[in-house]
Amino acid sequence: MSKAPGPVAEEGSQSHQDTPGAQVGHASTVRSLQGEVDQLTLVMRRFALFIGLTLGLSTGLMVRADQSLPFAQTKAANLARMRAESLNGGLGAYRAAGCMYETGGTSCLASKTSEGFLFRFEGGPPGWEQQTPPRPSLETSVLVSKDGDRILEVPYNGPLR
Repeated sequence: MSKAPGPVAEEGSQSHQDTPGAQVGHASTVRSLQGEVDQLTLVMRRFALFIGLTLGLSTGLMVRADQSLPFAQTKAANLARMRAESLNGGLGAYRAAGCMYETGGTSCLASKTSEGFLFRFEGGPPGWEQQTPPRPSLETSVLVSKDGDRILEVPYNGPLR
């Protein structure tokens, strides 16, 4: 069985793509698509600029808010909390009050003097703050140097007074 030959282009004839009308249509489509791509690129650049400015401003505001709190106080609060955890059996047995997990432990800061930061807070077994009502079993006072680098004294660590 022989196959019938398909359409054969005659010599000297042009294919559909080679016709001048097709080239003009193709060129205008390419120009139209390029214009859409350029517009999309412009929109994306503006969006990126907007996001960048938004993040930059919000980060700047957060940094400014944190600058009002001395970095030494943040270090001091962390050091005081870790000392209480160590003195009372570690994290498996003891949790300091939630205020000691706040940046700078501001709610637990009893005093700030030229000597340093004095933190006074409650603590107890893990989950004590989630009980209703919360039932702390320990109280701790820790004095940390004014640069936040050293424990100067632990004036009290024992049962609630």
